This record gives sequence, structure tokens and C-alpha cells, in this order.
Amino acid sequence: QVQLVESGGGSVQAGGSLRLSCAASIDTYNHYSMAWFRQGPGKEREGVACMGSDGRTSYADSVKGRFTISRDNAKNTLYLQMNSLKPEDTDMYYCAARFGPSCCLGVAWINYWGQGTQVTVSS
Repeated sequence: QVQLVESGGGSVQAGGSLRLSCAASIDTYNHYSMAWFRQGPGKEREGVACMGSDGRTSYADSVKGRFTISRDNAKNTLYLQMNSLKPEDTDMYYCAARFGPSCCLGVAWINYWGQGTQVTVSS
């Protein structure tokens, strides 16, 4: 049974920072590519950042230069450092796992999802 548990969400003013964490209960964690997605009310879920098991990363254009994804394979944990936050970053953020080495920001490729953690950025 794969479980992904996010933490670190909260409320912050514009320009502030948050760090999200995702603890994964996966026996072969280092065989999975990991990603962060976000979704707001009435919006489609969109990929924010991903990191393959090969260490390669990919980011949505809207967060490039502000967000950094990283993973600690020894702790089975994924992180998302979010700096220079904007009100439009307000969303529910989801951790996601996909078996295989390649980083992918497509919803259809994801095998497992976390329950989400809310991020709210006020102006």
C-alpha cells in the first residue's frame, strides 16, 4: 500500500516562503519519479514541479526561478521550497508518484496521489 502524506502548507503573505514536504511509504522509492501538482476550486489539476529518479527536474513556467523541488531518498521524502509566493499560487498542493525514472508533469501518468495540503497567499 503506497501512501503519500503532505505537510507544510499554510497561510503566508505575498513575497513569503513555504516549504512543503511529502513523506512516502514506498518500498522502492528511488525507482519512482516524484512530483508536485496543484489545484484550485473549479480549475484543472496542474503540474508544478517534478523530479525523476534520475535526478532530472522540470518546472511549470509559472514557478520557474521561484520554486525548487528536491528529494531525500534516504528518508523517502520529497520537498518543494516555494519562494517569492504570489496570491495566484494559492491552491491545494498534491504530492504525486509515478513508477519509472522519467519526470513527468502530466496528470494521466501519475500512479499515486497524496491527500493535499492547502497553501494560501494573501496580498
